[in-house]
Amino acid sequence: MPKTDERLDLREAVSLDRPWITIVWDDPVNLMSYVSYVFRSYFGVSPEEAERLMLQVHNNGRAVVATGNREAMERHVEAMHGYGLWATLAKDDA
Repeated sequence: MPKTDERLDLREAVSLDRPWITIVWDDPVNLMSYVSYVFRSYFGVSPEEAERLMLQVHNNGRAVVATGNREAMERHVEAMHGYGLWATLAKDDA
């Protein structure tokens, strides 16, 4: 039977494997049509998906627009900043 300490170590290791997410936040500056354009042009999503994500940002104050490793999410955040959008990265809660 494993010791409690070993189980805790396993949980810590699993949490380290959680992916990172890129979050785009609502702001009072950018038009909704522009946010949709950024999602279509940068992420290559369909117009319908871009609209869905933009409405999440507008209605909920934020939307998760990408999931992956930390380095990729950092690149996405920098790109969103380059477009003038407010974006951050975080560990996925799921």
